[in-house]
Amino acid sequence: MTRLVVLDGYTLNPGDLSWDAMAALGELEVHERTPPDQVLERAAGAGTVLTNKTVLGADLLQQLPDLRYIGVLATGYNVVDIAAAAAQGIVVTNVPSYGTESVAQMVFAHVLNLTQRVADHAKTVHDGRWSESRDFCYWDYPLLELSGRIMGVVGLGRIGRRVAQIAAAFGMEVLGFDPALQSADSLPVELVDLDALLRRSDVVSLHCPLTDHTRGLINRERLGWMKPRAFLINTSRGPLVDQQALAKALASGDLAGAGLDVLDEEPPPADNPLLSAPRCFVTPHIAWATREARQRLMNIAVQNVQAFLRHEPVNVITPFG
Repeated sequence: MTRLVVLDGYTLNPGDLSWDAMAALGELEVHERTPPDQVLERAAGAGTVLTNKTVLGADLLQQLPDLRYIGVLATGYNVVDIAAAAAQGIVVTNVPSYGTESVAQMVFAHVLNLTQRVADHAKTVHDGRWSESRDFCYWDYPLLELSGRIMGVVGLGRIGRRVAQIAAAFGMEVLGFDPALQSADSLPVELVDLDALLRRSDVVSLHCPLTDHTRGLINRERLGWMKPRAFLINTSRGPLVDQQALAKALASGDLAGAGLDVLDEEPPPADNPLLSAPRCFVTPHIAWATREARQRLMNIAVQNVQAFLRHEPVNVITPFG
């Protein structure tokens, strides 16, 4: 019977899902978290290892001669040295497409919070201010309609496309930038270059993979292209944005606000400048984490292992992507 080791299963399943389907495939060992100095010990002798954020680098893989399969419990797979795994004949898979609806929903949770300041106004009510008000209503910030405004979507994969559709449903004009696309097909999107998108958009939402070309994509210069009244949303990868530059743009009033679900380092150090930046709302990387999305992730992860055991692997990651 094959031995399966889950190195960091807690965020996928903190107790509201079941590992039973995975356990039916072999001798399953689930660890909530694995510190770097314990990865080798726990993975030793396993034919299958499942990881979400636990790093499996080349040096470690060389010390795991029995390893034949790595299942990444996420879409992003930068935690695994793909080239080193391929050199050792280790199959690596990921879980695409499980979180499209949930991440798109989080984009608009941030957008609506920025345009209506829901959290801030709810806190004033909780603190008793409405009860003491002389009027039947009050607002501390401008309240903005999305209809008629411009949404810029950077990256038109599955999530970017869904965001574009939802933006159109709100009555927004949608601009899109994706160098891999020649046509918007049936999407309600006008394809433009990145310069035009940043200059014209009232809301910019990032949906790019993290590569050498996209790291720091939103830097000081490009933030300067954006309208002072614009909002930046990032539910994709933290390093797409230069954090210091964004914090400065918010502090100087050169940008109206930001909604971020991802940061450069997670968890972030307490002195991360965006944690105290004005008009910056940060959530703890939870766009993917609805129960529905996590159940889909679990189901696909099981199907990936099943397919590998049948010698018909799917969702395979190669050194070329």
